[in-house]
Order: sequence, then structure tokens, then C-alpha cells
Amino acid sequence: MNKKEILKILHRNKDKYLPGARLASEVGISESQLAEEILQLQKDGYVIDSSPDNGYCLSKTPNRLLPYELQRDLSTEYVGREIHYYSEVDSTNEVAKKLANEGAPEGTIVIAESQSSGRGRRGKKWLSPSGGVWMTIILRPDIPPAKAPQLTLVTGVAVAETLDEECKLDVGIKWPNDILIGEKKVCGILTEANINPQGLEYVVVGVGIDLNVDVNAFPPNLRKGATSLKQELEKEIYSVKLVQRFLKNFETLYNDFKTGNFPEILKEWRKLSKTIGLNVEVRKKGKVVRGEAVGITNEGVLILEMDDGSLRKVISGECIHLK
Repeated sequence: MNKKEILKILHRNKDKYLPGARLASEVGISESQLAEEILQLQKDGYVIDSSPDNGYCLSKTPNRLLPYELQRDLSTEYVGREIHYYSEVDSTNEVAKKLANEGAPEGTIVIAESQSSGRGRRGKKWLSPSGGVWMTIILRPDIPPAKAPQLTLVTGVAVAETLDEECKLDVGIKWPNDILIGEKKVCGILTEANINPQGLEYVVVGVGIDLNVDVNAFPPNLRKGATSLKQELEKEIYSVKLVQRFLKNFETLYNDFKTGNFPEILKEWRKLSKTIGLNVEVRKKGKVVRGEAVGITNEGVLILEMDDGSLRKVISGECIHLK
């Protein structure tokens, strides 16, 4: 709490020196305690200049998704109002499920600088090094369990809109859960639902964005199909502003979803789709289906036209765009 108050005052007086005695008094701690807190903030990456004569001056904030920075200018009503931050976890989805089981409120987010065991669909390992956005949102929608997968599509639209607004890139969606720039993956989404005898208890939505990640450090088999915002824009991206925009966009669409406006969200998804109109291969549990992706149902199910002209619905699976 002391760090939060110190940052609040320093941000209000950014680039100005504040006498240590005055700052300590406003926070309600001793000057020696203040010095310890300042040292910790500096370790977190804040550039705070200190002078025996002038006091302390905040000159730069770190490009990290620290809770105070995320919440400082956050304009959401409930998404992101409770943040659990970690330097590294096995998986933000697993942490979020534990918190949800303990009663964490809707809109709680789990965020980590890196994941050691990040997962994609079908349990595939998702590389999650420092420099990315690795985040999970806890949701408690009053919907039938069968509608939970629609939240993947809602989230995809929120991510795509955010990257378009913030970065002005050629962003599209590959069914069901990948965000592409051109034909390269920049973001993945993993939605997991917990169902009890009474129905849907909660949903956790994991979002992984390759923000300032060095894609060249990826294994060769992953490097070809991946990109990062930093690589596309040839500059480092300020992560806090982008995530704040995403959380706001997500909350707006999620509220629309809860009030029955999924068909409108699906219209946006269709406009952003890079899958519809292509020949694709969908793999699931050792089976492979090939056809032309001709559309998506109102439930988010992919429709394939087979070689014989018949139509086939595919509920889930790994989708590969064929050349």
C-alpha cells in the first residue's frame, strides 16, 4: 500500500523533485521507510532520481505490466480492478482457476512477465518469454455451458480491434483462436470453463500476445509462423497502454455478449476472419478434415464445403490455412 501511495504522489508531480520529508509525511511513514520503499521501486524499474537537497523525482516508469501502472488510468468498471501479478508462473490460466475456485470476483485478472508452462489449445506448449503479455481474465457469465466457447470469439474481436486501434496493422483472426498479422501469429487465446451440477461456474480466458518478444529467439519450427508487435513496427511497444485499451474493449464486448448481442459481435468476427474463403485443414484427436471454409454459424462453429459440395460443421480443432 505504501508503494502505491508513493507512486500516486510521484506521478502527480512527475519530473519534479519532492522533499523526502514532505513525501514521507504525505504517505504517513518515516523517511528511512520511504528510502527503503524508493529502493524497491527502483528495483522494479522505476527511474527515481534522488538528491539530499531536493528529494525525489520520478523521471521514467518501467515498460512492465505492474498493477499500479495498469490501474492508474484504467477506464473499465470491473475488468482489471483486481490484479494478481507475478514475475513468472507455470500458467496464468492455472493460477486463475485456483483463484476462481476460491471465489475471486468477475473481472479479476492474472498477469505474469513470463510463463514456464504456457498452454495453447489441445495442450500444446505456448512459448511465453519476457516481453509478451501473458494474462487471464476470470469471468462468471450466467449462460449455458454450451455457449462458453463463444467467449473465444468475443476475445478475438477485442484483441484484433485493440491491435488495429493501437498499432494500425493488418490484423485478422484465424478460426478459432489465433490473431494474425498478415499470415503470422501474434496472439493466441485459450478459453476454459468450469462446470458443476448447477451449470457454468466460471470461465477463464487466457490471452497471450507477442508484444516485445524477440521472435528470432524462437525455435526454427515456430519462428516462421510467428511475429511480434515489436518486429512488425520496428520499435518497442508500451505495454500498459495497449493492455488498458484491450481491457476496455473486452469489457464493452463482454457486456454486449451478456445482454444477448453475440450476433453483432459475430458480424465483426466475420469481417476480421482470415479463414473464411480459404481451403483449410482441421485436425482433432488424430482425425483430419479438409475443405473450403465458407462460413461460421451463429454459435461460432466453422462450416466447411467438402469436395462433393456437401457442408460439414466443425465445432473445434486446430485449423491450418492451406496454400
